[in-house]
Amino acid sequence: MLLKLFRGTGPGVVMLIFLAAILVWMNAFSGQHDPHPFHYDINPMPLYGLLKDFVFKSVLSGTIASFVMVLLMAFMLVSFNTTLFFINERTFLPSIVYVLLTGLFPSCQEFNPVLPAALLLMIAMRRIMEAYRKNGTAYNFFDASLLIGIGSLIYANMIWFGLLSIIGIALLRTGNVKEILLAILGLITPPAITAGIYYVTGRDMMNMLNIAREDLFSEAGSYYFSRVTVSGLIVIGLISFISIFYLLTVMNGKKIKSRKTFSLLIWSFLISVAVYFVIAGASVEMIYITAIPLSYFLTHYFVFIKKKLLPEIFFTSIIIIIAVIQVLYVL
Repeated sequence: MLLKLFRGTGPGVVMLIFLAAILVWMNAFSGQHDPHPFHYDINPMPLYGLLKDFVFKSVLSGTIASFVMVLLMAFMLVSFNTTLFFINERTFLPSIVYVLLTGLFPSCQEFNPVLPAALLLMIAMRRIMEAYRKNGTAYNFFDASLLIGIGSLIYANMIWFGLLSIIGIALLRTGNVKEILLAILGLITPPAITAGIYYVTGRDMMNMLNIAREDLFSEAGSYYFSRVTVSGLIVIGLISFISIFYLLTVMNGKKIKSRKTFSLLIWSFLISVAVYFVIAGASVEMIYITAIPLSYFLTHYFVFIKKKLLPEIFFTSIIIIIAVIQVLYVL
C-alpha cells in the first residue's frame, strides 16, 4: 500500500515526500543534537569553514540549510533518472528513499560538509554520463573532477571520488589519454588555486595541509550505535544486498546506457563503502553519499521485482526503522 502510494508522480506524491521529510527531520528542528562536535567541525576544510563562519552561523540556520539541501538532492535524484531514464519508469521513489535514509543517524541531521559535497558529486556524475557517445574530446570529465575537487575543499574525503572520473572514462570512452589528463587536472585545480590564495594572502599553507591530513587520516571518533540503530542497519543492509544482487542478475538485459549508468552508481557505492571502512577520518556522515546509489538500487528493486508483497514489506520496514530511530533518539 505505502510503496504503491509513493510510486506515483502526481503533485500529491510530492507533498507526501515533503511531509515525510519534515517528519524525518523534526528532531533536528527541535534542537536535538549530539553535544560532541564531529571532527570536521573541529578542523573544517577551507570552504566549509567559510560557510560556517559567514553564512550558517546559528544551529537553526544550518539545520534549515541542511533540510533544504536534502530536498534539493531528492529533486536531483529524480531529475537524474528522468534525464537518463535508466530505471525506465518515471517515479519519485528515489527521493523518498533518500529522505528516509538521511534519518538513520539523527546526530548527523545538522549542517555538515557532506551534504553540499554530495550535491556536487551528484552534478559530477551527471556530467560524466553526459559524455556518453560524445564526439571528440569530452571535457565533461574535467568538469566532473573540478566539481569533486571543489567538494574536497568542503569535505576532505570527497577527494577519493575523483576515481569516478577515471572510471567514467573507462566505462564510456576508448581510453583517451587527453581526457584522463583533463580529469586529473580538474581534480587538482581547486586545491591548487586555494594554495595560491593562501600564499598570496600570507596565510599558513601548512595549516591547510595539516587540516586536510587530520580530516582524512585522524580517527573520526567513535559513534555510539544503539541496538535499534544496529538492528536497522542490518535490516537495511540486507534489503540493499538483495536489491544490488537483483540488479546484477538483470544488468545484461538492459540498454547499454542504462548498464553504464548503473555501473557508475555501483562504483560510487563501492568507493563510499571503502572510504567508510578504510579511511580513518570517515564516519557515519558518509550516509549522505552512500544513500545516493542506494536510493537507485532500492528503487529499481521496488519497481521491477515481480513479487510485489516482498517490496511492500521491505519499504514499510524501512519506514518503521527510521521512525523508531527518530523517536528513541529524543527519549
